[in-house]
Amino acid sequence: MPKVNFVDADGTTTEVEIPVGWSIMEGAVQNGIDKIVAECGGGCACATCHVFVDEAWLDKLDECVDIESDMLECTAEERKPNSRLSCQIKVQENLDGIVVHLPATQT
Repeated sequence: MPKVNFVDADGTTTEVEIPVGWSIMEGAVQNGIDKIVAECGGGCACATCHVFVDEAWLDKLDECVDIESDMLECTAEERKPNSRLSCQIKVQENLDGIVVHLPATQT
């Protein structure tokens, strides 16, 4: 299973294995990453699974679609060029080792 590295705002890194096909958000919730709130359960309707994808990994992701881009305007922490909703990032083998930074707050 691919590994995803979650980096908390304080710099603490937690590595979890997430099955291929799951979203990073699903893997975070199932592994107790409490900075991923995921109020809508992955429906791209709340922006409480906001992450900052490490720059080195951005080109390996599918493009941000309009609905995700719109929701990123509603995040609790300011949107950055590397902001994504973790519910919209599907884990694939080529993402093994991806690093996502967690915002200090989601709500």
